[in-house]
Parts: sequence; C-alpha cells; structure tokens
Amino acid sequence: MEKLKILITWWLGYIWSHTAVEFIQAWYDVIIVDNLSNSHMWVLDNIKKLVWKKIKFYENDIRNYNALEKIFIENPDIDWVIHFAAKKAVWESCQDPFLYYENNISWTINLIENMLNHNIKNIVFSSTAVVYDALKLIPPFSENDRLNTTNPYGTTKLTMEYLLKDMSTHKNFNSVILRYFNPIWAHESGLIWENPKWIPSNLVPFIYKVANQEIEKLQIRWDDYNTEDGTGVRDYIHVVDVAQAHLSAYDHIKQYIKSQEVAEEQKWLYDYFNIGTWNGKTVKEMIEIASKVTEKDIPYEVAPRRSWDVDVLIANPLKAKQVLNREPQKTVFQAMEDGRNFINKHKETLEDSPQNITK
Repeated sequence: MEKLKILITWWLGYIWSHTAVEFIQAWYDVIIVDNLSNSHMWVLDNIKKLVWKKIKFYENDIRNYNALEKIFIENPDIDWVIHFAAKKAVWESCQDPFLYYENNISWTINLIENMLNHNIKNIVFSSTAVVYDALKLIPPFSENDRLNTTNPYGTTKLTMEYLLKDMSTHKNFNSVILRYFNPIWAHESGLIWENPKWIPSNLVPFIYKVANQEIEKLQIRWDDYNTEDGTGVRDYIHVVDVAQAHLSAYDHIKQYIKSQEVAEEQKWLYDYFNIGTWNGKTVKEMIEIASKVTEKDIPYEVAPRRSWDVDVLIANPLKAKQVLNREPQKTVFQAMEDGRNFINKHKETLEDSPQNITK
C-alpha cells in the first residue's frame, strides 16, 4: 500500500500553512514541525477549522539534530518531506548574512542527514526566484537560465539546491525544486494569511496597512528602474496557486517512481520549476489595483534604492505547465480581493497587532 504520510517543516508560516491545507484536503496524513519563531500556534487551530482532521504537530527546531531524529523514529511511516524551513527576509539577510547561512543551511543539512539515515528519499523543496542572475538576464527567466544571486538569502537557497542535486546524483534522492516568484495574500476562507510575528518584508501587506491607515504612507524603493513607470516589476501569484503547485510536484515524483519500476533505468530524479504567472506588475500598478479593490487612496513616497533590488523579476512558467500540468488558476486582482476580504474580516484583530508599525 502506498504511504501517504508527509513531514512538512515550518508549516505554520505563510505559504507553508496554505500548502498543508491542500495536502490534508487531498487526504494525505501530515506531520508538521515548527519552532514558532516567526509563526503563531493559533494557525494550527484555524487550519483544523478548514480540514476537520487530526494533525500531528511537533514544536521543535530542526537545527536540533536529536529532536528531529526523534520525529523520524516516532513516525517510521514517513515517506515524503516538504521542506520550507528557512529565514526569508532579503533585507535581514543583507544585514546579517551569517545568521542566514547558519540557520538555512544547518536546518537543511540536519533534515537531509536524518532523511538519509531513515531511508526517506523523496523531497519537495521551497526555493526562490532570486537564485537567477537578474542583473544580467533578460526576463522572463527560464529554469535553465544562469544562476547568480544578489543577496545572502538567495545564496543560501541556491546552496541548498546544489546540496539536493548532489543527494539525488549520489544518494538516489528524488528531489523537486519549486522556485517561487512573489506569492501574495490570503486563503479565501480568511482563516490563514501572511501574518509573521515580526515586520512583514513584502510589498502587499504594507499596501494594505496604508489602505487601513495603520501606516501613513508606503515607501517605494526608487522610481528610476528601467520599467514602464520607473518602479520595479515582479511576478505576483496567488498563494493558493503556489500551495497547489506542491501537490503537482509531489505527483511528479510519484509518477517518476512508477516509471522507474517499469523501465529500470535512472534511479533518481532532480527537477526544478518556476512557480509564477509570466505576467509582471510594477509597484505602482499594484498600488492602483489595491486602490480599486479597497476604494481607498494609498499615498506613497520614494525612498532610496536598496543594493539587492533588481529592475524586473518575471517567470517563464511554461515548464510547470508542460510537465506538472500546473498553471495559475487565480489572478492578481483575485488575490488582492482575498486580501481585502481578509482585512475586513479581521480588522479589529489587526489593529491590535504588535506588527502594526512602520517599516
């Protein structure tokens, strides 16, 4: 009988929680581990409202090798891992590169070593668009374009991609890498959303904070980029589309394993996919969309450019469509509407939030 038990690392966070919901609703048994350093325990309660299913949760830090090993010992039927655990704020990684190298890479090494020791060799890994050489490439970026990073966060993700490639080549791991572009906003239920403990590092949450008058004005990081209106262009994709891409990646590995049982050829898989839309929006365009959705003015000011920012970051997602049979089902406008509906539903809670401060 096929095993359907999956370990998800750091799943009470943003993309992670949405992905867990998709897998649980598809009748997989999910075991989750999170150290709650940048997420909230009540997310688990909200997920239970969506799925009505018992969920096994471990509050552990996967930098602790022995604590992680105990999870694998107590759950010998784990056969798959979806690895999200990583610090991900670009600005923070530039301020403290060592923190990102120490955390992101050590987390992954501990996880991979435990997987190897327990003969678990199937993994879907959360990577990022910032592994591409965005300073020299002409967008949209394809999976086989040149890789080169502009910040420590991206470098740690690229390092982990190389680690998984080596594990596939030399230890017969089946690894699928998903390079996200810019996931945005909330589950349509309004129960899970982007809600870190600390200051959010992404554009869209700040746009809505300004719309709600929690922050006086938005800061646009310079307006002289080589784009239509001078502001940076990004490929925004609904977070639920990103979450569902993990199901497709999981199915890709399953199909590969079945094909090897028949063909008896190559014994491992290493593959990678862009998860984006092929359609970029400038910062000003996102402000305009949010203004239409919320029917509110969103004032902004121009702030200094940051060293790691690039003009355009857009995906060519054709490979995901062809191989994973996966393409976005929701528009940017729908994502912004889900954000508005979430804000309206939780307005009083958000007004009391400790993250209600200016970036």
